[in-house]
Amino acid sequence: MTAELVRGQNHALSQVRLEVRVSAGRPLVAGATLSDEQGRVRGVEWVAHPGAPTLPGLEVSKQAAADHRLAFDLDALPGTVHRVSVLLALPTGVGPVRFGAVAAPFVAVTGLDGSEVASYTITGLDTESAVVALELYRRQGAWKVRAVGQGYAGGLAELLTDQGLLEARRLADSINEAVAQGLARSVSAPPPRTPDADRSRQAAASAPGPDQPYAGPQGASGAVPPLQPPSSSPYDAPGGQGAAVPRPGYQGGGPAQTDPSAVPQPSAAAAGPVDYSHPGRQTSAPPPPPPTAPSGPPGQPVRPVRPVAGDATGWSMEERLYNQVWGMFEDLARTTAAYRSAVDFADSRMEQELDKALSDPRSRIGGQGDAAREAAQAKHADLVDQARAALDRDLAQLAAEADVVEPALPAAYARWDNPVWHGYRVPMEIPMAVRLGDLHLPESAELSIPMLVRLPLERGLWIDSGRATLEEALVDSDEPRRLAMDTAVANAARLLAVYPAGEFTVHVIDPAGSAASSLAPLVRSGVLDGPPAAGATGVADVLARLTQRVDLVQMAVRGGAADSLPPGLDTAEQLLIVNDFPHGFDDRAVTQLRYLADEGPAVGVHLMLVADREDAAGYGPLLDPLWRALLRLTPVPDDHLADPWVGHAWTYEPALVPSGSQVLQQVLSQVAAARRPWNR
Repeated sequence: MTAELVRGQNHALSQVRLEVRVSAGRPLVAGATLSDEQGRVRGVEWVAHPGAPTLPGLEVSKQAAADHRLAFDLDALPGTVHRVSVLLALPTGVGPVRFGAVAAPFVAVTGLDGSEVASYTITGLDTESAVVALELYRRQGAWKVRAVGQGYAGGLAELLTDQGLLEARRLADSINEAVAQGLARSVSAPPPRTPDADRSRQAAASAPGPDQPYAGPQGASGAVPPLQPPSSSPYDAPGGQGAAVPRPGYQGGGPAQTDPSAVPQPSAAAAGPVDYSHPGRQTSAPPPPPPTAPSGPPGQPVRPVRPVAGDATGWSMEERLYNQVWGMFEDLARTTAAYRSAVDFADSRMEQELDKALSDPRSRIGGQGDAAREAAQAKHADLVDQARAALDRDLAQLAAEADVVEPALPAAYARWDNPVWHGYRVPMEIPMAVRLGDLHLPESAELSIPMLVRLPLERGLWIDSGRATLEEALVDSDEPRRLAMDTAVANAARLLAVYPAGEFTVHVIDPAGSAASSLAPLVRSGVLDGPPAAGATGVADVLARLTQRVDLVQMAVRGGAADSLPPGLDTAEQLLIVNDFPHGFDDRAVTQLRYLADEGPAVGVHLMLVADREDAAGYGPLLDPLWRALLRLTPVPDDHLADPWVGHAWTYEPALVPSGSQVLQQVLSQVAAARRPWNR
């Protein structure tokens, strides 16, 4: 029976191999400290954190995430360790800065099979930004867990200092730096939806695996961790895994429901002819979900329902498809997490059985040890086969759904080889999101999920041209830069294509003119604001105009005078493509780019850097904040992205135009023709 703890209460632990699972409404940093009999942490080597996630008998998550799973083997801890403290903290520099502004974190201690031993909801926090959630401690030769909930307004530095760590401030800074670097390459979850906006999905329920009560991605119930969307826009940071204990209020079968008050509303300060907020949507309850299919006779398995494009709720087919794609992404993350958790359990169980058999001297006589080994391996194979069968069923259902969803996607969500582009017309409204590539996992390489990013862009993009990333795929040293620029052009063309005429403007900085061949489609079609800027004078002119624009719009919006902007100011969203950064940029230009990356998105100015980070090593830490502010994409498949829930390493594939296709030129020609009346 699960013990629901309150602050200060303890509970005996009957097993030493455990997991601590954390569920929160937004990304948190999770860690743990080891302390001696006096409760002192002897040094930084006794702290497990994202920068050093593994200690003997202890492993924590490598990055901030909304759900975490920390693994413990209490018998493997050093004999001098008498207490293990589980720490949670809000990442610095992003989102809320105090726990009072977020939902109360939920912490559960579970066995390896997912069975819950004790749980604790951390309430009563206000200005604190770090908290000791739980303590696992020795008492008379046995281990216990205590609900602590001790918060610290001074963050990790104050928490670690309180535990007696002399290097607390330096370690806290290094933890925050490691988390910030991880968040810089993360893809966040989609924005919160109204309570009825969860997807209605009916399919065959997966049989529970031997290690957890998992109902599969299409099931209507089961102990699956709620995927709480922490912010607004898509994918890349580790967190919890597998079939975590459901938090209170989770209904199962889809994304966690949220408060309708959390739905983004248009900014009142931006009222007037210039509105840089996302187009407002109605705030009343959305249309009801499609009717569910009738269940089968009692005792008979439910037959899979044929997938239908747009089976999620929403005000329009576009919104339904957007929600459906994100539901598929969540389902694939969950079912893969369940499979990996089942395999981990099978490995752990086989290891225990082998240790038990081989520790008995009698098993070394007469072949008993070989028989025990074979039996353990047979059980392991059976458990893994069951888990794989459940995964294959879920993947088959998702693949069938992808087959019907992909052809139905609108142009903003579709691949370049989708026939929808051949009937392209310049849109009259801004879409909800845009597709920047595809994502898949190693267990399901054939199943790709569109990577959709909400519009307007909330983060700039960094297209990696680094040779280190591409050296295995390419030989020519100039080829990575060309491919990176091709990727930037394809993404810029897509953004131009999905915005109404006159509502999106693209500027290009190419200091040395080295990207002429890649930029040719944009230049020939006439969709650019002007010719690519080259040389120091051209770079300075473009940056000066865009920084001045940011300043003017910021002052107008903050002062409530958006209608008093200069008459010649371009009110369209602006995108600046910078090639071969940081070559050709002086200190002033670098400072202006950092300013655009930080302040530009809020007022409609967006940045796309094509750069190799190694080239910027000479600038030292000066450019680190710039890199962290951007979402890293690669011109070739790479597994650098992860979801913000269970932390899988997703392989990203860029959305490139097929070789020999003329679709890009056709689309840009229509965009240019529609833009001409606006440019007069």
